[in-house]
Amino acid sequence: MNRNYLIPANTKKSLLIVGWFTKLDLWIFGIGVSWSFLMLLLIKNMNLVVLILVLLPGLIATFLVMPVAHYHNVLQLLTNIFNFYTNRRQYYWKGWSIHEGISSNSK
Repeated sequence: MNRNYLIPANTKKSLLIVGWFTKLDLWIFGIGVSWSFLMLLLIKNMNLVVLILVLLPGLIATFLVMPVAHYHNVLQLLTNIFNFYTNRRQYYWKGWSIHEGISSNSK
């Protein structure tokens, strides 16, 4: 009996809300959209520039939590890029083929 199981690629999606969002994502989205909605209610005289500035917090929040391929969202992608370029770590490859090409006949 073969007991070499592969873990499905989407196992961590069950930890996310609706399969896409974390609690922080929903907070960011809620605050951004609420702020824009509140500003729309408070500001009476609007031209195009003011309307864009009022909608900007909601648009930025929506952009940050928008799903991207292979990442939960844009915020996670930007965080990973920032951490990769600011932390001076050395990354080593340890994928499925780490032992490929290395002989196991060491005596």
